[in-house]
Amino acid sequence: MAALQLTGVGVSPGRASGPVVRVAEPLGEPSAVPAPTDVEAEAGRIAPAAAAVADRLTAKAATVEGDSRAVLETTAAMATDPALAKQAAKLVRERALPAPRAVFEAANVFAASLEAAGGYLAERAQDVRDVRDRIVAELLGIDPPGVPELAGPSVLVARDLAPADTAGLDPAKVLALVTEEGGPTSHTAILARSLGIPAVVAVRGVLALDAEGLIVDGATGSVEVPDGPVEVVAAAVQAEPEWDGVGRTSDGQRVKIIANVGSAEDAATSVAAGAEGVGLFRTEFCYLSATTEPSVEAQRAAYAKVLSPFQGKPVVVRTLDAGADKPLPFLTPEDEPNPALGVRGLRIGREQQGVLDRQLEAIAAAAEDSGAEVSVMAPMVATAEEAAWFAERVRAAGLPRAGVMIEIPAAALSAKEILAEVDFVSLGTNDLAQYVFAADRMLGALASLNDPWQPALLRLIALVGEAGVELGKPVGVCGEAAADPALGCVLVGLGVTSLSMNAAALARVGSTLGGVTVDACREAARAALAAKDPAQAREVARAALGL
Repeated sequence: MAALQLTGVGVSPGRASGPVVRVAEPLGEPSAVPAPTDVEAEAGRIAPAAAAVADRLTAKAATVEGDSRAVLETTAAMATDPALAKQAAKLVRERALPAPRAVFEAANVFAASLEAAGGYLAERAQDVRDVRDRIVAELLGIDPPGVPELAGPSVLVARDLAPADTAGLDPAKVLALVTEEGGPTSHTAILARSLGIPAVVAVRGVLALDAEGLIVDGATGSVEVPDGPVEVVAAAVQAEPEWDGVGRTSDGQRVKIIANVGSAEDAATSVAAGAEGVGLFRTEFCYLSATTEPSVEAQRAAYAKVLSPFQGKPVVVRTLDAGADKPLPFLTPEDEPNPALGVRGLRIGREQQGVLDRQLEAIAAAAEDSGAEVSVMAPMVATAEEAAWFAERVRAAGLPRAGVMIEIPAAALSAKEILAEVDFVSLGTNDLAQYVFAADRMLGALASLNDPWQPALLRLIALVGEAGVELGKPVGVCGEAAADPALGCVLVGLGVTSLSMNAAALARVGSTLGGVTVDACREAARAALAAKDPAQAREVARAALGL
């Protein structure tokens, strides 16, 4: 019997129980006093501290593989980002701030800009804060916040986990993860799945519990306080699924199983994991630290490094998803009261067409250099007129296939008209969910509304799938929904023709899809559409699929 049960969003399946270990809260704000007596010497402390943090993260990365290594290496690179160190040093010199306070303030500006941008970039704000706290701790000479040494198998409870902390977890000691904040598309969720650790996020009230042990179900999102001593039970180890690298149902319907990438490292990892191509190549990495627009040649070289591993394979490149309040000075954004609903994505491409045209020129050249079969799609498209305008620009650049993201409800409702103007569409389920439910996907308090199993979200996806079937044009999904094997089958039942995800999920999704018929996928989709809530949608769909 459970004395108390809380519910969150299950993001990594498995059931486990054990004693609770709490992760320390993030560092507080460092003091702005006393002012340093030698501002040059104080400013000079910042770069060595950042380098020390990066060295430790790089050393840690060398001990792990796959997504965990990629996250640790990316965090190490953030630590040595010259833009952060330069801005922090400037604050020391101009305002006589102590180095820890200067790093804290400089990093907060970068994090706020990323959050204002929304989407994938907003999720990287937590990475910046993690780097901030590590550098501040180094400057203060104290231990950085994070996961403590575990004496034995434990259930970790935290407000949230920094990506670098999650990447370094030992699945032999961490039975499960429970966080009060976070969401289904966070790095914590993605890494927990890749490590095979059951995880539930957005569990309101879990930090207020005085519980010695917990029972965690990462599939249902249930977190129970046992009525008595807790038994240490690890989740059953799931064998690595067998998948031949070809996406198809058991009765032969082809469904491309492809990857989401944002760097050359992501590309290499995805190829090694068996990706049939790329459904979402995020090009923002080329711009984030730039104070001026990268040249066509610089972009060409950077894109080619990502495209080259996919020679002869399909790759969908998304144009710059930029907008107001982003750290992109050359775009000269104006202040906006609500940047998530402002001039971003294709909207800024229309305002500054030269930036878009130069990016398309670079993508076309990189496609020629790499031999990849490149298509291009635009983010934040709301109308068929916008889709037609973008398709014209793409074809003028000599690129053969143009598509758009469906991440605004208006676009889903106009899917037939939009598909008439382009060659394909791709559903960004993460952003689509937050716009459908008016729920910021970065707020843990609203994470349940951003659950990709929400029936209202699935009903919008069904409209797009029906339009694709009617017009005979591909409909992909590149949001995190595609990484859930059962939900992937439901999406196929709704008319989706490709599933794009993080590398760690490829074999799991491909294997599950290969074990069911397309009719079972359709039956699961019908059942999920008729459900009253996400929990029921999961339950009835899994039953229809025999999972």
